[in-house]
Amino acid sequence: MATTADFKNGMCLDIDGNYFFIVEFLHVKPGKGPAFVRTKLKNVRTGRVLDKTWNSGVKVDEVRIERRPYQFLYKDEMGYNFMHTETFEQVALPGESIDGVQFLKEGDICEAMVQAATEEILTCEMPTSVVLEVTYTEPGLKGDTATNTLKPATVETGAEVRVPLFINTGDKVKIDTRDGSYVERVK
Repeated sequence: MATTADFKNGMCLDIDGNYFFIVEFLHVKPGKGPAFVRTKLKNVRTGRVLDKTWNSGVKVDEVRIERRPYQFLYKDEMGYNFMHTETFEQVALPGESIDGVQFLKEGDICEAMVQAATEEILTCEMPTSVVLEVTYTEPGLKGDTATNTLKPATVETGAEVRVPLFINTGDKVKIDTRDGSYVERVK
């Protein structure tokens, strides 16, 4: 059991049988009335973010979470198959529980959030950026624009991203997996 004084970003709570990560929190002590804690909670299963206000000192159920490295092997009708890099145990996860799944390619190492008590995998996070090869994009013309504009490009995983005009088919680009944005060209 933990109290509202123990809140920190990334902490996992069990609220009515559902798991929530604390995205942000704020202790508020108004001039009149009791202190309280305002939080933004992200549902582990659905990804929905909700606001919740707690009275100061309330006890909550904390869930112990471990981060473990898993390597992506392949995708089939069971879902996305991963292997624990230390124990070589294989598990299948649905695509909804993986952040940035459209940029996942074979051999990538992801970090899985595992509930320590039941060994249940809650979510799987990709690295913040990945390097992928552009498989198709329209050629950009020199002098085509006065400002930096973007064009659509398809990468090796099949995802479509927006890249600058100077990127050509066969170039390697670094992509931010959180929002799918172009970061830089990789030599």
